[in-house]
Amino acid sequence: MSTLICRPAEFADVDAMARIRADEWGTLAHWQWRIHGYMLGELHPREALAPRALFVAMAGDRLVGFIAGHLTRRYGCDGELQWLNVAADRRGQGIASALLRRLAAWFEELQAKQVCVDADPENPTARAFYFRHGARSLNDHWLVWDDITALTASP
Repeated sequence: MSTLICRPAEFADVDAMARIRADEWGTLAHWQWRIHGYMLGELHPREALAPRALFVAMAGDRLVGFIAGHLTRRYGCDGELQWLNVAADRRGQGIASALLRRLAAWFEELQAKQVCVDADPENPTARAFYFRHGARSLNDHWLVWDDITALTASP
């Protein structure tokens, strides 16, 4: 197995990120447009602030996952995790955890500790992942880390 490298996303990564999202929901064209617009700062989630980051996980030459987040005012949080996706054939290998730690480090650089994520109640796998990584329920749909920077110390 290739060594996993998490690096900042580039515009050349949009198609691969969109394919991973489209495998779960929506069309490739929809996600190409959404991800590209988010990267450009042209598409804004509710109450999002300008600083945003996208990181990809690379196994050799293959993009196997990505994460995106931004600063926000939503629910009184400092930041929001926008997307976290891993290729279906690579799940359960620690990729999502590595990406989450990388985004947590970005939030730490911006002194953003309280971070929220919209976690669909119909997706118990995602919710369990976030709970295992220290999130708690904020409401029916949203989870929150009171201090996501604690994840930067995790292996």
